[in-house]
This record gives sequence, C-alpha cells and structure tokens, in this order.
Amino acid sequence: MSAPGWIALRTSPLLWALTLTLGLLIGIGLYTFGYARGGSYLTDNPAACTNCHVMREQYAGWLKGSHRSVAVCNDCHTPDGVIAKYAAKARYGFLHAYAFTTGRFPDEIQITPHMHALTEHACLKCHAAIVEAMTITGAPHDKPACLRCHRDVGHQ
Repeated sequence: MSAPGWIALRTSPLLWALTLTLGLLIGIGLYTFGYARGGSYLTDNPAACTNCHVMREQYAGWLKGSHRSVAVCNDCHTPDGVIAKYAAKARYGFLHAYAFTTGRFPDEIQITPHMHALTEHACLKCHAAIVEAMTITGAPHDKPACLRCHRDVGHQ
C-alpha cells in the first residue's frame, strides 16, 4: 500500500528544495530590508535619502535651500498619488540598490529622464501661478523647462 499523495509530496526532495529556496529568499530579503533601513523609505522623511552616502550632498543642499520649508524629497521626486508614489520609490530603490551592489553608478549623481520629468511636473504644480503668468506673456505652446535654469534650486 502506497502513502497518500500529500504524504509523498511532504517528503519530496523537490518540495524541500523549493521550501529551502523560498526560505532563503525571504530571509535574504528581510535581512537586506533591515540592513538598508528599508522602513525609512516608506516615510516622507528627507533624512531617509541619506541612508545612501551618495545623497548626502543633495540632502545638505536641501537643508540650506529655500524649499526646505515647503517641500520634501518626495514632493519633487515622486509622482502624485499613493500607488504611483510607492511604485516610483520601489523602482528607484531597486535601481539604486542594483547600481550600488554592482558598482555601476556615476561618480557624480545624475538625474534620469523619467526623474527629470517628475521634477518638472512638481515645479509646474507648485509654481502654477508663476508659470501661468509666464505663458500669458510667453510663447503659449512652449512648455517651461524649469530645470534648465534652476537645476540646483532644490539642492543648493
């Protein structure tokens, strides 16, 4: 008489290998999340950005800048809406972790085209009255390019 199917499955080497692999992945993930202070990235605290030493200069510049009293990092560098915001944070968190783990990052921090567009959108949203006044007297079809002239405003 053979064992019922579920008993055979419990003793299957494949099941043990899958369980061990899943356990290792969860353990490594939890360790990495704790080591990298992952919980801090779930907040809007700008100090979380300094978990990575590469961002310390930008954080110090933000502390000295005019935006400190009105905006935090997420206001300018994540999209509107909770889901979009955390999706962007997850995307950039993964890309940053990948770059630092593999050592593939530039010496001088650079803004990606996607992040550039997010930041431009934030400028236009917060400074809508100024931008509206500009488009009244300027070319109506030209979209303002805030960061062309004000690229260091948030991180002086």
